[in-house]
Amino acid sequence: MSRSLSLLVKPTGAACNLKCEYCFYLERPELHPAEGRTRMSDEVVEALIRNFMAIEQPVHAFCWQGGEPTLMGLPFFERVVELQRRYGRPGALVANSVQTNGVLIDDDLAAFFARYRFLVGCSIDGPAVVHDRHRLTAAGEPTHAAVLRGIERLDRAGVPVDALVVVTRANVERPREIYEGLVSAGKLHHHYIPCLERDAAGEPQPYAVDGEAWGRFLGEIFSCWSARDVGRVSVRLFESTVAKLLTGHAALCTQNTCCDEYLVVEYDGGVYPCDFYVRADLRLGDVRHDSFDGLRRSAPYSAFGAEKSNLPTKCSGCVHLDLCGGDCPRNRSSGDGSSLLCDGWFAFFDASRARFEELADGVRDYTG
Repeated sequence: MSRSLSLLVKPTGAACNLKCEYCFYLERPELHPAEGRTRMSDEVVEALIRNFMAIEQPVHAFCWQGGEPTLMGLPFFERVVELQRRYGRPGALVANSVQTNGVLIDDDLAAFFARYRFLVGCSIDGPAVVHDRHRLTAAGEPTHAAVLRGIERLDRAGVPVDALVVVTRANVERPREIYEGLVSAGKLHHHYIPCLERDAAGEPQPYAVDGEAWGRFLGEIFSCWSARDVGRVSVRLFESTVAKLLTGHAALCTQNTCCDEYLVVEYDGGVYPCDFYVRADLRLGDVRHDSFDGLRRSAPYSAFGAEKSNLPTKCSGCVHLDLCGGDCPRNRSSGDGSSLLCDGWFAFFDASRARFEELADGVRDYTG
């Protein structure tokens, strides 16, 4: 494989200190064992780091996610860095990132993340009136103020913070307010994530967005960004789209043609192809017994990755298929098989494609 493999590691499994209404893990009882403990053991963390660092590639990227990874505490992350140093190959780089709700960030953890150059993605869905609509504690208490305190500690320590914004019905009609609020607060790296949760019958949850609203939301964000913030504000989808035009490969897996961007490691050492597909029938192996090289070349992983290219007829003639990639398979409808956001993606790329191509041409001219 020509591309480096990345890991998405869930050291606490689905365990979390919050109970966000739209969290897709809440309806996954198999991820909550009866004994109630989902914490990665030292045996597992050492095996996964030793195993991963054995791969010959220029960068070893670990994304620590959850649930809530900061539940592991500072000693866990100190152990992570110690093991990465022990098993690192000469000349190889290590990139660590953490996706957190921010509530448990204290000064010591912030200082550690700064010292070892961890990138932190922090979930914040907008102002308190929006954020506290769905992002609550288990007792139903609001979390916006606590998140801001965590972000302030990261800012003081000099830790780069990405804003992770879940787009729901509560905030989908407020794109400019959310974008400009983040920029005004000095948050210049944004990742907007559409909420598409369904109930057991396949019907959209009351907080899920539809394609039309998603397209309008992206269009407004793009209008703000492209007018004055290109090169200053990083919007992951937009930069990924420019990369796709330049190289044929996007930074976002949803825009590519094969689901083979990373592997997921659960707290018990189990390895899966995607965090949306942590299922018993898709368990690829265990970090204590299987090599990552072997797992990423395995027939089940290859079959999972290739499944994305089985697109519906609607996609085959679409002029923007190269940019949307057919979207994530998880987002496809049970009807014609196209993305639930298809209309929104089409409207957005139809309106923005010329500008994206202009930006890609500018990069080509600059780099020669």
